[in-house]
Amino acid sequence: MAVAAYALSPIDLIPDFVPVLGLLDDLVLVPAGLWLALRLIPAEVLAAHRAAAEAAARRPVSRVAAALVIAGWIVVAAAGAVAIAGGLR
Repeated sequence: MAVAAYALSPIDLIPDFVPVLGLLDDLVLVPAGLWLALRLIPAEVLAAHRAAAEAAARRPVSRVAAALVIAGWIVVAAAGAVAIAGGLR
């Protein structure tokens, strides 16, 4: 959890605007933290959750529901664009 918080945080150990070093800390610390997190998870817990994830991946997928969600977001984006364009006049 701390690795995810560091990766998503706007505060870095070395600010990103510092050439090379700013991105290098992210390039080193995030993979190292993920590796450490995976090493700390007990093998049987990891195996059980991987099996559950694999079983969930085999479930049927509703393409109609996905299309409806995407269509809804397109409608919301279009309405927002119209509202913004109307406000700029």
